[in-house]
Amino acid sequence: MTGVICLNKPAGITSFQAVRIARGITGEKKAGHCGTLDPDATGVLPIMLGGSTRFLEFLPTTPKEYRAAMKLGVRTDTLDLTGTVLETREVTVTRQDLEEALPQFTGDILQVPPMYSALKKDGVRLYDLARKGVEVEREPRPVTIYSLELLPDGTDGTDPSQGEYVLSVTCSGGTYIRTLIDDLGTTLGCGAAMQALLRTRVGVFRLESAVTLEELERARDEGNFSSCLMPVEEALSFFESVTVTDAQANRFRNGGELALDRLHGLDSFPEDGTLLRVLSKESEFLGLGEVDRSVASLLVKRVFVSR
Repeated sequence: MTGVICLNKPAGITSFQAVRIARGITGEKKAGHCGTLDPDATGVLPIMLGGSTRFLEFLPTTPKEYRAAMKLGVRTDTLDLTGTVLETREVTVTRQDLEEALPQFTGDILQVPPMYSALKKDGVRLYDLARKGVEVEREPRPVTIYSLELLPDGTDGTDPSQGEYVLSVTCSGGTYIRTLIDDLGTTLGCGAAMQALLRTRVGVFRLESAVTLEELERARDEGNFSSCLMPVEEALSFFESVTVTDAQANRFRNGGELALDRLHGLDSFPEDGTLLRVLSKESEFLGLGEVDRSVASLLVKRVFVSR
């Protein structure tokens, strides 16, 4: 089976476990995911199956969109409410105070990754060190917050009278929403921790088209997996395409480069390194090619095979 499942990951399992379950349901041995979600986070997790796994590295993982519930007045070691409480404070912050603080966290900012993360220090996962009570220095990393908005009071059942609010965040890959909320709480002077996190978008994948594991099981029982699978070419549709002749298609499938001036659909030579979708005359997806202007050719980047 080849294609992409846009999974609505449930809380309580890791992204790796979600892939393993999807493999079991579909019976497909080859699978991989992009855009790891924390175990307690829910929402969009793209899973590549079969021959589509060869294109995993080319899937867009940005921008990412989240809906994050937060609670003011508390700080924890994990920066969310699953952790050990380090401090509680009285909350005198108003909704207006919160809205006025958001602009300083929008745009290009620096974040210090949390200790409870999968990043490595000298080959050891930070969360393994954190569980041993060890804290190490982490270098701030640049991330981009494209938009940051405070959603209406009461969104997702939150209670502003208890210091609970929900943020809508659009950001670059590598952004830690827990850190964003902790930094916001520090700026407000009362502390804050993340209550819940729902990812609503990863690149071209959106929550409204995501399927649950239960829906995937139902599709299996009904023999209708096609309703849950996005063709790999559709997932890569943000790349421009070129259509090739039968002879060019055979050459490309066998690893041969194609002369740019003989490709249909190119008004001019794209920039060096540009990736293009290669399609047959019948609009069959053949793979990705990479422009090499030094030899005026489209080199084979990845050939599509269904298995």
